[in-house]
Amino acid sequence: MANQNYDKLAKDILNHVGGETNVNNVRHCITRLRFNLKDESKADTDYIKNLEGVVTVVKSGGQYQVVIGEQVAEVYESLTRVSKLGIGTADSDESGEEDNRNVLEKFIDFISGIFQPFLMPLAATGMIKGVAALMTTFGVDPTSGVYQVINFSGDAFFQFLPIMVALTAARKFKMSEFTALAITVALLHPGISNLLGETPLYTLFTGTPFESEVYTTFLGLPIILPPSGNYFSAIIPTILAVWAGSRIEKRMRAFIPSLVRSFLTPFFTVLISVPLAFLVIGPVASWASDLIGVAFTALQTFSPLLFGAILGVAWQLLVIFGLHWGIIPIMYVLLAEQGSNPISPVAMVSTFGVLGVVLALMIKSKEKRVRDIAIPGSISLLFGISEPTIYGLMLPLKRS
Repeated sequence: MANQNYDKLAKDILNHVGGETNVNNVRHCITRLRFNLKDESKADTDYIKNLEGVVTVVKSGGQYQVVIGEQVAEVYESLTRVSKLGIGTADSDESGEEDNRNVLEKFIDFISGIFQPFLMPLAATGMIKGVAALMTTFGVDPTSGVYQVINFSGDAFFQFLPIMVALTAARKFKMSEFTALAITVALLHPGISNLLGETPLYTLFTGTPFESEVYTTFLGLPIILPPSGNYFSAIIPTILAVWAGSRIEKRMRAFIPSLVRSFLTPFFTVLISVPLAFLVIGPVASWASDLIGVAFTALQTFSPLLFGAILGVAWQLLVIFGLHWGIIPIMYVLLAEQGSNPISPVAMVSTFGVLGVVLALMIKSKEKRVRDIAIPGSISLLFGISEPTIYGLMLPLKRS
């Protein structure tokens, strides 16, 4: 479809959703234009459904969703060109505008929106991780240069996922992207593990799920690090740190004189946000993860059958929030102490359940963009990597 045809389709859609004055905001996901309308009764749904280039119209969660398919990004671009709507990033929320969605729908849209921009590289590197796993299965020496390079190619994206998350979260929170990156890479600094000395200064919350050994302090305040000693693959701490940074940055811009604002704003934003992330945000996120692990350990002791059922249902939800890292260490402890690990099979059952859904989407969906995510995503799922399909398909599509 030529650009002029995208413009015509965009104008047609805009005119028949009630015009520009009836639109609070509009964004797009992988297949749909998502309008938040002031009055849905003004939209001519039957007309829009019959437009060439429109698959259907779905009304869900306070949104008027026009399903376009693989050309949605081009139609969205035309929509912003022929109107004053959506100027800026395609997936950003306009503050101060009415949004009729409930809290859960807003949160799901927020999380999936953060991951959508880099879904395909995420899926691709997940496939490479699968190739690395196959190499060891077929006898390739894991210490060889060939294996190491392939493994680095697949694993690095997941290990440094916080950097990608920081970039898209900054867009969501309308924050300077490079300031957000400066905050995030501080959490990934290789020297952080050096803070874990041989002997702790003292231990906080002894005998509780939040027990934490403190090896160093910041102005007398304890620096509590996760057991791994770093924040690699940490999603929730990154999002919260960028959110806090965005609030601080906004205050700094309002407070600092314009003459020195360009460099003093990021200076104070990073100087305040990074200690806040280490002293408050990181420990709280780590404790939440540990608490999940303790809860599931207690549940396993009480009833292994109930434990398996609840973990199977909850596993992918834990993956979404990065809280599954509170359970993974338990897997290794059980394997070392008992010679077996009952958690991994349950988690894999959940993963293969997602694979079944993705295969159904591949078969039934007529939208090329859905299949473009489903095909590499299904390969990643075969090796236990569900993030690409969770963030790219399961969350955005839900039941609609």
